[in-house]
Amino acid sequence: MTEPQPPVRPSFELTDRVAVVTGGSRGLGRAIARGYAAAGARVVVASRKAEACDAVVAEITADGGEAFAVPTHVGRPDQIAALVEAAVGRYGGIDVVVNNAANPLGGPLGDMTPEAFEAGFRANVQGPILLAVAALPHLRSSPSPSVINVITAGAFAGAEYLGLYTGAKAAMWNFTRTMAKEWAPHIRVNAIAPGPFDTDMMRATLDEPEFHQRIVDSTLMRRVADPTEIVGAALFLASDASSYVTGSCLTVDGGLLA
Repeated sequence: MTEPQPPVRPSFELTDRVAVVTGGSRGLGRAIARGYAAAGARVVVASRKAEACDAVVAEITADGGEAFAVPTHVGRPDQIAALVEAAVGRYGGIDVVVNNAANPLGGPLGDMTPEAFEAGFRANVQGPILLAVAALPHLRSSPSPSVINVITAGAFAGAEYLGLYTGAKAAMWNFTRTMAKEWAPHIRVNAIAPGPFDTDMMRATLDEPEFHQRIVDSTLMRRVADPTEIVGAALFLASDASSYVTGSCLTVDGGLLA
């Protein structure tokens, strides 16, 4: 007679893991940073504005978590190197990288300038890749490494007047799969593709009643998500709960692409 087995309880804990979250001062990045800290991670909050980073760190520490701020512009390679150096100097390593920072440059493709193209791809493609590469030696030393690239549901569908942004994010999905293949089996690399969330990036368009209703009607959930609703997906991909998941994209879009 076989002995009864204990119930399976996947671990979503991040106790003592070091997580670098870019774009961590607001919107989805802020929600992810706070969610990781609540799960026990030591969080490095990276974003362009020092005061905004400090505010999120204050929120995390007030809740009993651990974090520190490293003001970083992901479009500048020297600042990416400094971010990795600061994280390792403070916590001794890096276990999780969340590439969430983005430049949502919009406008008709017919009006796109070379300068806009360069700025968009520098922040949305080059920066995330360089950060993952800079962190690579430390991820290889981690017992539980994970890279999460936040793209967009629009990467799979395109979007009028956001072609530069969605095109860059589509490129990041391809790079996500390439990273997963090259860095397997030890380092897991995945993407999250958010749909419409109530963030500063979206708010300018959400404030237009007609456009707001179009967005709501495009989702099966018939609503725009709160930023905290991204945390479950981000926690899953960073934790041991997703130990056999790599090269995948978790779409969190309320059914937009269904």
